[in-house]
Amino acid sequence: QVHLVESGGGLVQAGGSLRLSCAASGRTFGSYVLGWFRQAPGKEREFVARAWWGGGRTYYGDSVKGRFTISSDNVKNTWHLQMNSLKPEDTGVYYCAAGPHWSDYPDDYDYWGQGTQVTVSS
Repeated sequence: QVHLVESGGGLVQAGGSLRLSCAASGRTFGSYVLGWFRQAPGKEREFVARAWWGGGRTYYGDSVKGRFTISSDNVKNTWHLQMNSLKPEDTGVYYCAAGPHWSDYPDDYDYWGQGTQVTVSS
């Protein structure tokens, strides 16, 4: 059974940093895409960043480009989202997800974690 487990969320002041982690288990993800999404109260789930599981290409949403970095620890099958220069509008529940398509759309991802809350105070 596939499990994606996020951690690292919390409360931070604007301008601060957080590092989220996503631990994956349960299958071989070699040809999959790892995506990060977020959802603020009353809003739709928003694409944040993605990368090929085997390494190489990455892609970021316009609102986080230059501030967030996606990376992986292949030995531990764990992904990270380093978030710098955080803004109040970055507040939301952050999810990692895995799917077979290079996509911005949540429906294209098969497996999801439970989410971790990030709150940025002004």
